[in-house]
Amino acid sequence: MANSKFMEFDLVVVGELNVDLLLYGEDIVPVFGQVEKLVDDAVLTVGSSSAIFAHQAARLELRVAFAGKVGPDVFGEFMVDRLRKVGVETSTIVVDPGVKTGVTVHLVRGRDRAMLTHPGSIAALRADEVDEALLANTHHVHLGSYFLQEGVQPGLAGIFARAREAKATSSLDPGWDPDERWDSDLREVLAHTDVFLPNEQELLALTGKTTLEAALEDLAEVPTVVVKRGASGAEARRAGSTVRCSPPQMNTVDTTGAGDSFDAGFLFGLLKGYDLEQALEIGCLCGALSTRSTGGVDAQPDLEYLQPLLTR
Repeated sequence: MANSKFMEFDLVVVGELNVDLLLYGEDIVPVFGQVEKLVDDAVLTVGSSSAIFAHQAARLELRVAFAGKVGPDVFGEFMVDRLRKVGVETSTIVVDPGVKTGVTVHLVRGRDRAMLTHPGSIAALRADEVDEALLANTHHVHLGSYFLQEGVQPGLAGIFARAREAKATSSLDPGWDPDERWDSDLREVLAHTDVFLPNEQELLALTGKTTLEAALEDLAEVPTVVVKRGASGAEARRAGSTVRCSPPQMNTVDTTGAGDSFDAGFLFGLLKGYDLEQALEIGCLCGALSTRSTGGVDAQPDLEYLQPLLTR
């Protein structure tokens, strides 16, 4: 792993990597029977919760390393190149000749969409492929799309526990469970997690509760729980105290990855010493600003843009 073994990172991302192919149109529903339909626009961009998160964190000038897996193909090269160009350490990404890099096709109609995903390498990363030197040389470890990362699930509690032993904190964004079982030993992992970052629908589904208050109470063992609520903003609970934020008004073009940009902004705030309310506001800013363009990364704010908006 070359020089990265001797670097100190602000953030290590243990995550999935796949490209997003976004197809836009009002008449976007495909028709079988070899019927060809034309779309208004097509965009190939950085996909996957973890990669969009890492991209935003790097744009905020955090020192980021990515532990993930791709296949030896053009999609994998695209993902590694895009992360490298924004400053993410990518020598820690495994290229596995036995898998294909994942791809998600988004059929976008207005503000709604349907998604088709070939998982490929998304579920292929194993816990033993995450270099131990990363855990010993970082301040924080983050994992996105827990329910999609089936390969790393059995060892994730151990990864977070070893990070904690090395005085690093950890965070987890579960993403949606496509099987809607809402289990996969997540509770065991949460016992070693410092910051949990679900959206409201995910939180209610995994706790089986009908109200946000009851769901938060059910996860009282997690030191910090941050709930993303889309256009309604977000709220964070820590040590019995709750703070809230509302996103600024934006001319929203595409909400792809907004929650992942939020996560990166929020954790940037915590890692830079902002208090919980300020970190939440930074998260809301990053999430909202990321929606100004198509795809999940092109409109993400950099630190220079964000700095005048920050208050200490």
